[in-house]
Amino acid sequence: MNLKNIAIASAVGSLLALGSVSASAEDAAKEKCFGVAEKGKNDCGTAKHSCAGQAETDKAPDEWKYVPKGECEKLGGKLADKKPM
Repeated sequence: MNLKNIAIASAVGSLLALGSVSASAEDAAKEKCFGVAEKGKNDCGTAKHSCAGQAETDKAPDEWKYVPKGECEKLGGKLADKKPM
């Protein structure tokens, strides 16, 4: 491997590493919010289905979406630890 290839590989590796760090920092700044997802825009499955994007109605209490920390209750939702059963 020549010096040019090593430099390119290092640059690409650095960019990939930065991308994964940014994603985890972004995820840490969000929380699961139940009852705010619009029809077809939920982030994950429930007891009724196993995939994101399958919410059948707007604001179903068991459907959730990631929102910025501190915004859930302002949007009228419930946090995971206060989720309706």
